[in-house]
Amino acid sequence: MLAFQFLNGVTFAALLFVVASGFTLIFGLLRIVNLAHGALYLFGGYIGFTTGRLAGDNFAIAALSAMIFVAFAGLVLDRGLLRFVQGGELRQVMLTLGVALVLNDAALVIWGGDTFTVPTPEWLQGAAVVGSVIYPKFRLFVLAVGVAVFVALWLLLNRTTLGALIRAGVDDREMVEACGINIKRVFLITFMLGSALAGLGGVLGGTFLALYPGADAEILVFSLAVVIIGGRGSLPGAAIGALLIGLLNTFGQVWFPQLAYFVIFGPMAALLAFRPLGLFGRAT
Repeated sequence: MLAFQFLNGVTFAALLFVVASGFTLIFGLLRIVNLAHGALYLFGGYIGFTTGRLAGDNFAIAALSAMIFVAFAGLVLDRGLLRFVQGGELRQVMLTLGVALVLNDAALVIWGGDTFTVPTPEWLQGAAVVGSVIYPKFRLFVLAVGVAVFVALWLLLNRTTLGALIRAGVDDREMVEACGINIKRVFLITFMLGSALAGLGGVLGGTFLALYPGADAEILVFSLAVVIIGGRGSLPGAAIGALLIGLLNTFGQVWFPQLAYFVIFGPMAALLAFRPLGLFGRAT
């Protein structure tokens, strides 16, 4: 049972990392407080559910369509709204919170208040044997996706020209612009990538959790905790934060169901009392 719950925590952490990694790109690197990230996660899950069903329960089409749609929604949000409140964190909070409420109402009108589950692909149905534990294949697939996303983002940020431009633009935007680089386009690509990861997370979460009104607020709170614990803008910090939150949430619900949220946010408050920037955060 201990091993089974450990796998539950690790696979839930992988889902949190997929969502929170996009939030890390937007909130940690771009310094944009996007409280609509959870709504993008839920909307991406609904889009994946709908397109996957239309394509004959094709999971690949569901994930791809969700990522494309939510990336386009991120484009509209960034260029259509957020550019008017650039640099004002409180205004960004209010604006993105309003966008989240609009998206939630739109989802309620389109899909209603029922609970939906994205169909599991046939080749990921059933269980696999992990040591002495029989465990669902799809959750192991989510773990593999989380690891793949971490490796891909690390390579992007540390081994590509785009990653160098993102890091340089965060540290000294005026100098990068003076070199003739369109840093607004670079940041737009980054924002769309972070949004696409929210859409991917929505499809993954909609398969082994569920899609329902209010799921966006839950995943947003967890994502905020992951980024705050790990440190703004730190990809390894987001991975460690997701692992801590995933394990604390899983074992907290098993051992202390009445104190499940305290088990998560109590240690987070204690950590921030001694490390206000998080485990891997650094002063700007």
